[in-house]
Amino acid sequence: METTSRVGATAPATEGGQGLASDRGTVDGYLRAPFPWYGLDEAFTGPRWLMQVGMASDGAVEHGSIGHGDTPSVLHEGAAGAEAREKFAVVVTVAAHPSRRVAGGSGLLEATSVSSAAWLAGVGLLSFTWPGQMDHGLRDDWLEQQTETAWALADDLGGPEWSTLSLPVDGVAAPFHYRESEFGWVLAGSTEAGVHLGAYGRGMSAYGLGFAAVKDVAAYA
Repeated sequence: METTSRVGATAPATEGGQGLASDRGTVDGYLRAPFPWYGLDEAFTGPRWLMQVGMASDGAVEHGSIGHGDTPSVLHEGAAGAEAREKFAVVVTVAAHPSRRVAGGSGLLEATSVSSAAWLAGVGLLSFTWPGQMDHGLRDDWLEQQTETAWALADDLGGPEWSTLSLPVDGVAAPFHYRESEFGWVLAGSTEAGVHLGAYGRGMSAYGLGFAAVKDVAAYA
């Protein structure tokens, strides 16, 4: 993978806020981004909502997510019918850039790649997942282990865990890496607009999705 610091960002929040913005009316981070945000295209007519942005050590916006469909809760086997009720897809936009110096020359930010988007999408799906029959106190250990697994998978997009999928981006077919798990699905690819895209979801088929640049991100608040 081109980035050894995992795009210099933290994974989506788990527990509590579970990766959702605490105040959906706050769009400052999204508006500060120098790159376009992506979401599902106009074929999707359901609810859309902002999640969280990730920032580099110099304060630059590196990535962020936009949710579509039902607001997800943590899935576990003890919640009967939870998987059937919830249908959601989250689109992760990651700024595409080579390695670069932090403002002031105090450090180096690693390059981002499709693998960066794949890792963020994989960890995002995990943040809404709770293994059945697992004690609450063990979940942190499980999540750490699964996060490392997601990192390893994202670092091997040509491996057997991934298949290829062609989906429209701004109306033009684009290749994506795709994988399924017991928790949902994850995909990742690139655009011609200077960003990488990741996505994850449950209850909504990835095969019928299309992506498009968001015209007015403030409207999602």
